[in-house]
Amino acid sequence: MASAETFTRIAMALPGTTSAPHFDRVAFKVKRNYATLAADGLSANLKFTPEEQELKCLVAPDIFEAIDNGWGRQGWTTIMLAPATEPDIAAALAMAHAHAVK
Repeated sequence: MASAETFTRIAMALPGTTSAPHFDRVAFKVKRNYATLAADGLSANLKFTPEEQELKCLVAPDIFEAIDNGWGRQGWTTIMLAPATEPDIAAALAMAHAHAVK
């Protein structure tokens, strides 16, 4: 069972990552945002490719869910932190981070 603190620790350990307020969330970015943590600390949104999003949601539907709007169609995906393990979060953040450094 993961927490907002776990998510933040892993995100901030990725090279070049900074954090800043983003509406009611905390954004993690390198050249662009790749993740945002919800204010309640229960979930976060990650930027995947649409193909990565489809795979994550298919393999672990209890953890990942496509956002149901235009951002979701671009790959933005919600990760529910409570059912996620630390390796789930680390892998997802690494995947999203890889796109933000390009």
